[in-house]
Amino acid sequence: MAMTLITTNTSSNAASSSFTSSIDSTYKLYIFKFYDVNPATDGTHFMFQVNVDGQSGYNETITSASFVGSHKEDGTATSLAYEGGESDQAQGTGYQKISANFGNASDESVAGELYLFNPSNTTYVKHFYSRTITNGDNAELFQQFCGGYVNVTGAIDDIQFKMSSGNMDAVIKMYGVG
Repeated sequence: MAMTLITTNTSSNAASSSFTSSIDSTYKLYIFKFYDVNPATDGTHFMFQVNVDGQSGYNETITSASFVGSHKEDGTATSLAYEGGESDQAQGTGYQKISANFGNASDESVAGELYLFNPSNTTYVKHFYSRTITNGDNAELFQQFCGGYVNVTGAIDDIQFKMSSGNMDAVIKMYGVG
């Protein structure tokens, strides 16, 4: 199956990056790829939320689970652990965290991808998963995996990415597959 670039959002010191058009029944899979997302605020998280067609507020119900692998630059600590909090929602309506803490220095950023399956379907919930790699705010590398579903049967037509605090610089590309 071919991957088609639909649009690119380039943000500079922006509160969020939103895709408010072109998520429709053309494709059954949408992939969002993020490059060098860098926050203005140190120690923040990268997150997303969606809207059902005709809705606003980015507050749809999400169920999710996440785990993180980490490794300090100096080799003093490593871990692989389940990630709770904003990374784990049980019918929550908040923004879904898809990256671990990271900083605002030039060598601290996040890159990764989010897969959103069949967002225009009006029968089933909307599954997603993400994978990010983050150079953290304390000289620590994080690789975070998150998966779940948006518990709505209405068509999703908007998605927004933002930091848990402050603005960001980011390049986010939306692709359609199918």
